[in-house]
Amino acid sequence: MSLVYMNPCEYHGDQRITSPSSRVRELGLVLPTPPTPLGAYVESSDAGNLLFLGGILPVANGKLAISGRLGDNISVEQGRKAALISSLNALAVAKEHLGDLDRLKKLVKLTVLVATTEQFTENAPVADGASNLFIQIFGPKTGHVRLAYGVQSLPVSAPLVVDTIFEIEPMSDSNAKRE
Repeated sequence: MSLVYMNPCEYHGDQRITSPSSRVRELGLVLPTPPTPLGAYVESSDAGNLLFLGGILPVANGKLAISGRLGDNISVEQGRKAALISSLNALAVAKEHLGDLDRLKKLVKLTVLVATTEQFTENAPVADGASNLFIQIFGPKTGHVRLAYGVQSLPVSAPLVVDTIFEIEPMSDSNAKRE
């Protein structure tokens, strides 16, 4: 993967000029197979021009790619990688739900829950693993609000969970007629 962890203020690119699918290809990324829910819920739901994705874990090839707790057995850098993997999974879930990644206009809100020890305070740098991906996909001018906080535990010993809200393009009339 050719992603670089960066501070959004250091990004010198222009507002999103290319589509999300083009940016994914330009960055040399391949979206994974979307993860499946761990319980009685769906991974995605849309309402109006918003797409809600909840509880996206750092799963790769059907299993947790990184497990444990930040401040215990996982470093900040490993946490960033877990956030990146979860965010790639979020894009895969969005593509599956919408049928076309290019219907994503922007990330509106990102929430990252981080499994931590009581002493761990680096939640924001861990969440940057997710934010940086979305900045590289949508550009820095589209922006997104973010909440990152530590929690006692997460499902299946996941180190973090990514929760997103995207703004989406309405389905075109030609697409709607095919369904």
